[in-house]
Amino acid sequence: MKRILFVDDEPKILQGLQRMLRPMRHEWEMVFSQSGQEALDALSKQTFDVLVTDMWMPGMDGAALLTEVMRQYPEMVRIVLSGHASNRTVIRSVGTAHQYLLKPCDPDKLKRTVDRAFALHDLLSDDPLKQLLSRLKSVPSMPRLYAELMDELKCQDASVKRVGVIISKDPGMTAKVLQLVNSAFFGVPRHISSPSQAATMLGTDTLKALVLSVEVFSQLKDTECESVDLERLWKHSMETAAVAKQIAVADGVRREVANDATMAALLHDAGMLVLAQNLPEQHQEAVVRARDDSLPLCDTEHEVFGATHADVGAYLLGLWGLPDPIVEAVAFHHCPGKSYGDVFAPLTAVHVANVLIHEWHQEDTAGGVEELDLDYLTQLGLADRIPAWRDVAEKVLSGGDAG
Repeated sequence: MKRILFVDDEPKILQGLQRMLRPMRHEWEMVFSQSGQEALDALSKQTFDVLVTDMWMPGMDGAALLTEVMRQYPEMVRIVLSGHASNRTVIRSVGTAHQYLLKPCDPDKLKRTVDRAFALHDLLSDDPLKQLLSRLKSVPSMPRLYAELMDELKCQDASVKRVGVIISKDPGMTAKVLQLVNSAFFGVPRHISSPSQAATMLGTDTLKALVLSVEVFSQLKDTECESVDLERLWKHSMETAAVAKQIAVADGVRREVANDATMAALLHDAGMLVLAQNLPEQHQEAVVRARDDSLPLCDTEHEVFGATHADVGAYLLGLWGLPDPIVEAVAFHHCPGKSYGDVFAPLTAVHVANVLIHEWHQEDTAGGVEELDLDYLTQLGLADRIPAWRDVAEKVLSGGDAG
């Protein structure tokens, strides 16, 4: 049974949560604390999977509690459930909270958020890896794009449009800004999957505070990731995003599906950046094994880490609350047949685009040639679309349409 710790200084709020969540008592073991210190005392006595805390509390507030929990219990999923909060308060919790929900919270939404956190835990079997990912505040960014963003934000006449363009070119920045703009605290009434739109929603003042003060983005240095060619990986991510978008458009899907496909494609190898920066020696070992033994990189990553870069990326993005279609596309872009979908989805576009780009450049991945999952495409009734998708990819990659 999964254990959840709820923290709020108002007894009536805790009583309301108990009543609201009573139907879950057979699935969740729930403990309710009225202060940050009481919560830490509870944590010292038993293990919990998820923390759900208010922000405004006397003594130890939610931000201080989140910081302490991240330090002592890094494997826990940390969710904020709070009423109106100032930008300053929200910014204090950006590096320590995985997701943000507003009071009053619909019980179904709270249940979905917590259930999703439990499902993600099953995606990774390695506890040290879970702890690493739960501590991460960002996906590392390309050095030149990070420098370009810093220069822009430090300008007196910094343009939110130019900031949005820079962010939209970088997987790490895109992942973080989408996490923030889709959180309840920033008051965005609808799902946002465009980093440029996200930057506009947040505004230059908030972005400056997040980037310059809280350091919500991090810079990836070449010396930190010898196992990855950064420029090549960046180019592949950008091309995959452009091709995935045009494949989705060509198949006439809804705009939201096309936008999610574009973002998922940009983020599909984010897990590789995380592994390369944080566990460089082990990732180098996986890359060398794949090349020496002619094995798919995913296989050797699984041997070394107990998980693949796709698992790692999906776990982190899911932890941050990015939409399910994006998380699914990242998780299964090498093996779409393991998903449960039966219609064209962002996963379809990302899988096809990823393979066709390797095919176009005549690139071998570490362990051999990437191939389309024909069983998956046949099951969706889309196998006959492959020639048309190849034409779309050729047009984009030859400069006819960059998306």
